[in-house]
Amino acid sequence: MTDTISLPAPRKVGMVSLGCPKALVDSERILTRLRADGYAMSPDYAGADVVLVNTCGFLDSAKEESLEAIGEAIAENGRVIVTGCMGKEAEVIRARFPEVLAITGAAQYEDVVSAVHEAAPPSMGPYIDLIPQPDEGGLKLTPRHYSYLKISEGCNHSCSFCIIPALRGKLASRRIDAVLREAEKLVAAGTRELLVISQDTSAYGVDTRHEVRNWQGREVRAHMTDLARELGQLRTPEGAAPWVRLHYVYPYPHVDAVIPLMAEGLLTPYLDIPFQHAAPSVLKRMRRPANEARVLERLREWRSICPDIAVRSSFVVGFPGETDADFDYLLDWLDEAQLDRVGGFRFEPVEGAAANALDNPVPEEVKEERYQRLMAKTAAISAAKLAAKVGRTIPVIIDEVGEADEDGSIGATGRSEADAPEIDGHVYLRDVPEGLAPGAIVSVTVEDADEHDLYGVIAG
Repeated sequence: MTDTISLPAPRKVGMVSLGCPKALVDSERILTRLRADGYAMSPDYAGADVVLVNTCGFLDSAKEESLEAIGEAIAENGRVIVTGCMGKEAEVIRARFPEVLAITGAAQYEDVVSAVHEAAPPSMGPYIDLIPQPDEGGLKLTPRHYSYLKISEGCNHSCSFCIIPALRGKLASRRIDAVLREAEKLVAAGTRELLVISQDTSAYGVDTRHEVRNWQGREVRAHMTDLARELGQLRTPEGAAPWVRLHYVYPYPHVDAVIPLMAEGLLTPYLDIPFQHAAPSVLKRMRRPANEARVLERLREWRSICPDIAVRSSFVVGFPGETDADFDYLLDWLDEAQLDRVGGFRFEPVEGAAANALDNPVPEEVKEERYQRLMAKTAAISAAKLAAKVGRTIPVIIDEVGEADEDGSIGATGRSEADAPEIDGHVYLRDVPEGLAPGAIVSVTVEDADEHDLYGVIAG
C-alpha cells in the first residue's frame, strides 16, 4: 500500500480594512499576495493565526477609529499586524499597544507580507498547486460585479488641511499597460463596473512625463484621457460595455476632453471632483485653485455636451478663517452649480497639517450649524434633480436582490449611473423577475424619488 501524504493545514489571516477605497484596494492586494503564498482567509478573529488591521490616518476621528480597531483585534486575537496610513505614526500605536507584532505604512505590500511570514510562517507544501497567483485575478473585498482600479499612489498637491503626501508620498503613477491589463482581467472575471481611483486622477502620468507604452498593438500614453478612452473600449465576455466611473478628478483643463466620451457612452457620465469650497479667500487658505467662476462656466459646458452627466463633490465647512460671508458664498455657489451629489465635512485639525497653524478657528457650534445648513441645501438640490427623473427610463446596475415575500414579489436594490457605491444614493426596485442577479444592468422606469434615492420598476 502506498503511503499517503498529509498536506498541512493553511495558516489563516484575518483582515480589518478601514478608510477609503484606495485602502480597500491595498487590502485586496495584500490578501491576494498572501493567498498566493498559501494562506487562507479567516472570517473572524478566533480562526485567524494573525490579524491585519489596515488603518486610516487622515483625520483624528479616523485615527481613533483605527486605534479602537487595533485594540479590538488584540483583545479578540492577540496577534496583530498594523498597516496603512496610520503606520506613519508607529510610535503612537506602540505607545498604546506595545504588543503589536509589526507596523508598516500604506501600500508597503512586501513589508506586510514579510511580517505575516514571520508571525505565522506559511505552511504551503510542494504538492499544493491550485493556489491562485497574483496575475490570475486577485482576491476581492468588494462584490464581484464592481471593482476599484487604482491608477496611482500619492499626490503632488500641498493643500493646507491634508497630510496625504506625508502619508503616501508624491505622485507615483502605474504603467498604463499594467492598469489596462488589470482592468481587462477584472472585466473578464465578472466586473461590470470599474471605479477608477487615486489621490489625483487628473494628474495620472505627470510623474512619468506621460510615458508611452504598447497596448494591444497601439501606443497609449499614461494620461487620463488616453486611459479613459482605452477603458471605454473594454467589453464583457457577453460583449457589453462595463460602466467606467472616474473618481477624485481635479478640474484641470484636459478634463474637458473626457466629457464627449461620456456623451458617446464610453464612460459613465459621472465625475467626482473634490472642490472642497467655493469662497476665494477660503480656497486660498486651503492652498487650492480659486477659479470658481470658470468652474461654473465649465459645468454648463459639460452639461451642454452630456446632459446626463452627474457631478459629485465634497465640501469642508468651518475651515479656519471661514466667515459668515464665505459660507453664504458657498451656499450661493451651490445654487448655481446644482451638483448632483454632495458630501460635507466639518473641519478637523490633523496632526502635521499646515492648516493647524492658521488663525481664527471656527467654534464647534458654528461648524455644526453650517454643516446642517450645507446638508439641507444640498439635499434640496438633490431632491429636485431626482424628482425630475420620475417618469424616465434609466439604466441601473443591480447590487442586491431580496427574498420573495408572502405574495411572491421580489425587490432589489441598485444604483443609477449617478450613484457610486457606498457614497451616493440607491434605486429601489419592486417586482423584479426571478433569476435577476447582482451585476445585471437593467432599464428601470422611475416611479418616485426622495432626497437621495429613486424608486422604480424594470421597464417592460
